[in-house]
Amino acid sequence: MSRDDAVRRQSLGAFLRSARARVSPADHGLPPGLRRRTPGLRREEIAQLCDISTTWYTWIEQGREVSVSVDVWDRLAQALHLTRAERHYLFSLAECADPQAGRLEGVALPEGLGDCVDSIRGPAYILDQAWNMLAWNAALERLFDGWPAQGRANLLQFIFLNPAARTLVVDWEERASRVVAEFRADVAALAGDETIGALVAELQAGSPLFAHCWTRQTVVDREGGVREFQHPAQGRLRFRQFTFRLAIRPDCKLVMLLENLAEAPGP
Repeated sequence: MSRDDAVRRQSLGAFLRSARARVSPADHGLPPGLRRRTPGLRREEIAQLCDISTTWYTWIEQGREVSVSVDVWDRLAQALHLTRAERHYLFSLAECADPQAGRLEGVALPEGLGDCVDSIRGPAYILDQAWNMLAWNAALERLFDGWPAQGRANLLQFIFLNPAARTLVVDWEERASRVVAEFRADVAALAGDETIGALVAELQAGSPLFAHCWTRQTVVDREGGVREFQHPAQGRLRFRQFTFRLAIRPDCKLVMLLENLAEAPGP
């Protein structure tokens, strides 16, 4: 074990001890007991809650070099009632992916975030991991010639199932092909999600291009760069796209299109 690895394991053990001390036995329906020398759960109790041996859990807290599965880390996180930030810290120290990290939260955007999008001068919108548009501004509606006018809309459905996208998006086939690879990267942790599965099935049935690109297993980041549109009233429009992940909703991203790029270089 390298020195860095040893330090990481020691930090992980210290964090687990601290988190265990904050959880009351009553939180799990356990009797308080009369001989507790420290607050919180005993090692044997957390081990029992996570269906692992007390010895093995003790080794984890001691920073020993033991192999721990993702399922065990997940059970520990739940038993210790870790917050989202604490879960992220735990799985980062454990050097494995959090199975909960990519799940759709299914909750409304934090208050005021929609107003923030409205205040942006250029087209702007917020996407969740299924590429549902949770918020957008008037500039985006003007760019997309009235879409989406109301309600919740899905950008993938627009790109692949709405005929207007083929004329609005310059180099539609090239852009749409890349979009599939970006979407696959976004939903890597949601392979078993029913909502994602239904959306993919709908797109495969309705778009031969999506069906072809989806089977290619290509994955890319959602990068910025110049985006061009052939607007029915305003003609050719060019923007530079920037995408930001939201700290308060990590399953969502804010996409902004900056205007006045007539002389801007390509991506």
